[in-house]
Amino acid sequence: MTSTPTSPTPSAATAEDEVVGLLHDLIRIESVNFGDGSGSGERAVAEHVAGLLAEVGLQPEIYESAPGRASVMARIEGSDPGREGQGLVIHGHLDVVPAFADDWQVHPFSGEVRDGVVWGRGAVDMKDMDAMTLAVIRQRLREGRRPGRDVVLAFFADEEAGGQQGAHWMVDHHPDLFSGCTEAIGEVGGFSLTLPGDRRLYLVEAAQKGIAWLKITAGGRAGHGSMINEDNAVTALCEAVARVGAHRFPVQITPTVRRFLEGITDATGLQLDPDDPDAVVAQLGSLAPMIGAVLRHTVNPTMLDAGYKQNVIPGEAHAYLDGRFLPGLRDEFFAEIDELLGPDVRRETVVEDIALEEPFEGALVDAMCASLQGEDPGAVVIPYTLSGGTDAKSLAELGMRCFGFSPLLLPPDLNFAGMFHGVDERVPEDSLRFGVRVLDRFLDLA
Repeated sequence: MTSTPTSPTPSAATAEDEVVGLLHDLIRIESVNFGDGSGSGERAVAEHVAGLLAEVGLQPEIYESAPGRASVMARIEGSDPGREGQGLVIHGHLDVVPAFADDWQVHPFSGEVRDGVVWGRGAVDMKDMDAMTLAVIRQRLREGRRPGRDVVLAFFADEEAGGQQGAHWMVDHHPDLFSGCTEAIGEVGGFSLTLPGDRRLYLVEAAQKGIAWLKITAGGRAGHGSMINEDNAVTALCEAVARVGAHRFPVQITPTVRRFLEGITDATGLQLDPDDPDAVVAQLGSLAPMIGAVLRHTVNPTMLDAGYKQNVIPGEAHAYLDGRFLPGLRDEFFAEIDELLGPDVRRETVVEDIALEEPFEGALVDAMCASLQGEDPGAVVIPYTLSGGTDAKSLAELGMRCFGFSPLLLPPDLNFAGMFHGVDERVPEDSLRFGVRVLDRFLDLA
């Protein structure tokens, strides 16, 4: 799987030339993850990605965790012997969430380019980063420009369902593929946020909340629907769900969130009230819901399941919750959940995954900042915490420092946060070209 191409191959195509077409082709290969094992899986898109890497002299390998659930791995040997054991992982995922054509302005799997914008499912989550990575690596290898340290390319399956068939499986079954790697970059970071006065901040993900997908169950006395029943499982469940859904956790400022808020206030001149950070977040426009969610723990009821016939009171009723806890505060999150549920409602974990937080410092952070500022001299780079989760959770289990760095210069009026899992997902061509220039600089500096 390791390759050391040394002879440049002449080609007119540059990363900026290729990136839009690469994304168009990736979007057209449907790799929908329904989360229940159905669908075609990622095999077709994995084969396409492997072919693109093989064209420039790499030896990619495809790994299947289950039929059709395919991830692609390749390693580029670094040019600097002094950096042995300092490998970098660049990772993306190949699956996307479902999309229904009737809801969209364009077909979600057309990859249509309209007025300088690429449309389709995966345009920002995250086939854009896949395309930018492929474009940059292909150009560099055609030109014989290897990075200083080893770079492992990982295109994972199953991220949209928690990564059990993708990144987690690869880490559990093939940890040797990541040997010598100490750091990683992936999705949801390095994108621009334009503030009043045309001031641009670039947000690099340095932390992310933990995941707690829970099933809760209330028990009661089964019986006929026409009779009085004061031990009704459905009633007990609904009361618990209402308590959870209405609850607002207190604000708790973690180190990365504090750095973020300080960066925002420095850029805007606003005063940060430590008792009311929501006031600053409210001024972030479309990003406010995502950033607001990292000031505190969150939990949302998402599914209900009770009964089998309208005139039968069931003996049990179930609900499902999506909980997200702040770094370092897992135990108190669960203690508060248990208090909300009460002693008569039991919970069980469907999926739990770790929270992450890395200090925003060091050579890798310096390289990210310098590469952004090299393309946008006015860039102010600050860390932020992601409200969701990524495959970085899996790589962190191997001891890597993980950051979200998928650089994009975005139009001020684009609802970027709304593109994730949203209708009419799209990304400007110019944003992609900016991204490949930044990534190319980054690989020279990292």
